[in-house]
Amino acid sequence: MIGTTTRRLIGAASLALMGTAGAALAYPDGPVTYIIPFNAGGESDVTARYQQARFRELTGHDMIVQYLPGAGGAQAWAGLNGISGDGQTIMGTNLPHIVLQPMLQDPGYTTEDITNVYMFHFTPDALMVANDSPFQTVQDVIDAANAMPGGVTAGGSATNSANHIANQVFMNETGVETTYIPYTGTGATETALVGGEVDMLWGYTTVAVRQGDATRVLAVATEERHPLFPDSPTFRELGIEMVGGAYRGIGVPQSTPEEVRTQLSDIIGQINQDPSFREQMENDGYALIDVPYSEMDAFLAERIEAYTAIAQQLQQ
Repeated sequence: MIGTTTRRLIGAASLALMGTAGAALAYPDGPVTYIIPFNAGGESDVTARYQQARFRELTGHDMIVQYLPGAGGAQAWAGLNGISGDGQTIMGTNLPHIVLQPMLQDPGYTTEDITNVYMFHFTPDALMVANDSPFQTVQDVIDAANAMPGGVTAGGSATNSANHIANQVFMNETGVETTYIPYTGTGATETALVGGEVDMLWGYTTVAVRQGDATRVLAVATEERHPLFPDSPTFRELGIEMVGGAYRGIGVPQSTPEEVRTQLSDIIGQINQDPSFREQMENDGYALIDVPYSEMDAFLAERIEAYTAIAQQLQQ
C-alpha cells in the first residue's frame, strides 16, 4: 500500500517546477512536469524524450521529465491524485498495468483512480525466435507445441504483463499449450532468447528492432503489417485473433478541470501527428495510435473487458 510519502514526493516535485501562475493564460502557463513511473531508458522514457521538443514547439513551455519507479509503476500511480490538478504535472500510464495490477493485487490505487487523457502508442506484441531456431513460421511453433504439450518454452517480461497475456491469448486461439517463462524485464528476455534459454519470445517490435539480425519475427500483433517487418505476417493473417501489446498514454489527477484535460489531450494529439515524430517512433518499432480524451472511456472499457477474461486465466 502506498502512503503519503509518495504523494508528498510527487507534490513537492510539482510545486518546485511550476512557474508563476498567470490568471488568464492558456494552458500550460509554465513548465510541465512529466512523471515516468519507471526507470530511465525504457520505452516510456524514450517516447517522453521524443515528445519534449515537440511540446516546447507547440506550447512555448518546457516538458520536464522526472522518474518515480517502483512496484511496476504502482508507486507513482498510487500518488497521482495527491498532485495538484492544475495540469502542470502529468504522468505516464501503461496498459495492461493499470488494469491488471488492481485486479490481481492491492497496489494502492484502482483503475478508476487513473484519469487518462490520451493513449498515443503501443509496442505491438511480436512472436520472435533466435535466427538459428528451427521454427521458421508460426505453424512450426503450433506443430511443435501440439507434439509436445508444454514442451515449447516462451519467454516474456514478468507475469500478469502484456507478454504474459500474449502467450495466454495465443494458447486460447490455437489450442496449444506452451510453458511461459517470466523474466525481470525486456533486456533479460532478449538475452534469454539469443542465449538459447527459451524456444521463443513474446517481445515487442521495439525489441526486434534492437536485436536486428540476431532474431527472426514470426508474426506481429498489429492490424496491418508493421512497416519495419514487411515480411512478417500479422497474427490475423494467420487466422489468429491477436492485436495488442503494451499501450502507453498520459494521465492527470482527478481534480484536473475538464478544459485542461481536453487541452492537454489536444496537445498530445498534435504531437502524434507531427511527421518527424511519427517517423522517429516508427523507426524504433512503435505503433502510433490516437485515443483522445473524448474517446477514452470507450477504449478503456474494451481493454478492461479483454483483460478481465484473460486475468482469470492467468491466476489459474
